[in-house]
Amino acid sequence: MPTTLEVKTPRLVTALPGPNAKRVLEQDAKFMSPSYTRDYPLVAKRGLGAIVEDVDGNSFLDFAAGIAVCSTGHCHPKVVAAIQKQAAELIHMSGTDFYYESMPQLAERLGRTMPGAESKKVFFTNSGTEAIEGAIKLARYATKRDKMIAFYGCFHGRTMGALSLTASKSTQRKGFGALLGGIEHIPYPYAYRCAHGHTAETCGAEILEQLEGQIFKRLFDPEDVAGIIIEPIQGEGGYVPAPKFFLQELQRICRRHGIMFIVDEVQSGMGRTGKWWASEHAGIEPDILCSAKGIASGMPLGAIMARESVMLWKPGSHGTTFGGNPVCLAAALATMDLIESEYKENARRMGEYLFGRLADWTKNFNIVGDVRGRGLMIGIEIVRDQRTKEKAADLRNAIVDLAFHKGLLVLGAGENTIRLSPPLLIDQEQADFAARTLEECFREAGKKI
Repeated sequence: MPTTLEVKTPRLVTALPGPNAKRVLEQDAKFMSPSYTRDYPLVAKRGLGAIVEDVDGNSFLDFAAGIAVCSTGHCHPKVVAAIQKQAAELIHMSGTDFYYESMPQLAERLGRTMPGAESKKVFFTNSGTEAIEGAIKLARYATKRDKMIAFYGCFHGRTMGALSLTASKSTQRKGFGALLGGIEHIPYPYAYRCAHGHTAETCGAEILEQLEGQIFKRLFDPEDVAGIIIEPIQGEGGYVPAPKFFLQELQRICRRHGIMFIVDEVQSGMGRTGKWWASEHAGIEPDILCSAKGIASGMPLGAIMARESVMLWKPGSHGTTFGGNPVCLAAALATMDLIESEYKENARRMGEYLFGRLADWTKNFNIVGDVRGRGLMIGIEIVRDQRTKEKAADLRNAIVDLAFHKGLLVLGAGENTIRLSPPLLIDQEQADFAARTLEECFREAGKKI
């Protein structure tokens, strides 16, 4: 690896974007679909740990991790070794038609992490959106019902079924016509903007009342509802955590009516919050849990995990050609080893450290409205006025761009939130650099008001 990757903090050697990056940007504009969204002109070439190097030799500290995918960092030697070993033995046979040992091995390990005493079964997919699509089908199959309830602000994917659940940005739906029927959305408990003035611990009681007093009485009889799906911490919606009591009460409602309680942990799972699953912090036991992103350190893999009594569909009811590919499974097994042995605890510890660093930001910076999240899943909401809480998307975007030009990679989430989702291996030096850099960016962006 080049010496630029051996550093722990950024080193910029050209103006951004550099000459090689500009050449790639020109090619991209000619040949790539314009549907991709890019916040700034990073043209990545290689990565190691939490450092990414671009095509011009500039190194950046990565606090985006490929949208929370590179859980063990970029190119972790143990993950790379597992991929290389497996690729030399067997790349593909399709687990839908044949068997290989690593499928039940990984399924057993994942099942043990899912809360609840009942045994679990697993179906492997290629991505998070495929896991959500499968969860919709499984909930319908298990309950013999067809209605679903999701939440405003949620993001569950872009394929047609998952998109029907998604209610994050209208542009994600615009132009695609009729979506899956029988889906209703209700508000998500967003404490910072709670219409009833509740705290982060109490926001959401009225939403539960709306569910039972309005949705179940006026729209869907609960006996027609197959599943209720929720992100315990909304991802694209702005890194908004649901209160513990809210998740517990939602589970109680589902149990009472025989509704599948589905938890989308695609972004919040795999140790990111200091536990295997963000939902563990609330002590809940979902019927179905969807995972992807950080499950295989960058290899394409997702999983639908469910209680054994739920995953009873017959052979041929659901399948996949590439889901559970042997190379991806090998990466996932190595990833689980690393998360279990050190990175889950590091995410908890570094998360606590960062929250300590960020605790006074709402006092020190008048454009910071809220700092929230858990572990290494941190959202910083940017506002124009702390009193009115006016959303400042332009300032958020400016901060993201400023950070890039200082060597820090971050992404937006929601309309006006900055997300911090670094690899789970970051250390205190890197956390300090990120905090200092963002403070500089806030000061510069604050001058624009």
